[in-house]
Amino acid sequence: MTGKIIKGIGGFYYVDTDDGVYECKARGSFRKQGITPLVGDNVEITVNNGDHENTVDRIFERKNSLVRPPLANLDRLFIVSSLVEPKINTLIIDKLIAIAEYKEIEPIIVITKTDLSSDFSLYADVYSKAGFKVISCNNSDGTGSGEIKELMSGSICAFTGNTGVGKSSLLNNIYPELKLATGETSKKLGRGRHTTRHCELFKTDGGYIADTPGFSSLDFERCEKILKDDLPYCFREFLPYIESCKFQTNCSHINDKGCAVCEAVNNGEIGKSRHESYIAMYNEVKDIKEWQKK
Repeated sequence: MTGKIIKGIGGFYYVDTDDGVYECKARGSFRKQGITPLVGDNVEITVNNGDHENTVDRIFERKNSLVRPPLANLDRLFIVSSLVEPKINTLIIDKLIAIAEYKEIEPIIVITKTDLSSDFSLYADVYSKAGFKVISCNNSDGTGSGEIKELMSGSICAFTGNTGVGKSSLLNNIYPELKLATGETSKKLGRGRHTTRHCELFKTDGGYIADTPGFSSLDFERCEKILKDDLPYCFREFLPYIESCKFQTNCSHINDKGCAVCEAVNNGEIGKSRHESYIAMYNEVKDIKEWQKK
């Protein structure tokens, strides 16, 4: 029968089918091929009725997959950041946006703890101007939860962001029946306890939602790198200007003479923080070749 992997832990995969959820082991052939099943994979399984372990026999073609969080076949990625404790980090947001754009996943920006700071509009203006949906969220009174729930309906969605930003609290506001564990942010360390230990999909509203482990900025060392030739196209507000660059084929869009992107930054048409994130990401990958990613 066929189904979707909704959880993977300790070498076991839990597959949601029309007949219920089955615990399975992946066939050894996947390991020989260097393939790891992911939460979100659509799979074919064999159910052995207790005589032997149920097995995942086939993984159907993925429309996309992420390294961090390790998920497949996503429609939307909710990128959650908080205004305080921990303070918003635009480079992390922009890296996640770029990865989502590269994978053809719709990124949606969620800013939490808006009751504790008046800086929401400062960041919302940057991302709204760049063409992204931005949602203000206050987990203490549920503000923003209804809007997010509407966007999740019928889709496969994931929530990701730094530890302590309130992902699990947000999901609990939307779906109280989930009863996800939450943790306070440590004032000493400036980060929250890792209340989510593994990726898991929860079925609801005709789709699935994923709560994912929180991370620190150091975890981005393990994120997929976008090569420098592809990177400008992962910043959607650059697109109207790229073709106007004096040297289209080899413009880095950093400080090149005649660069229309840089001119748009100077004119305030592209957010300065977005361009700074692009430069940081470009410098990380400028010397990486395609074969070195494998």
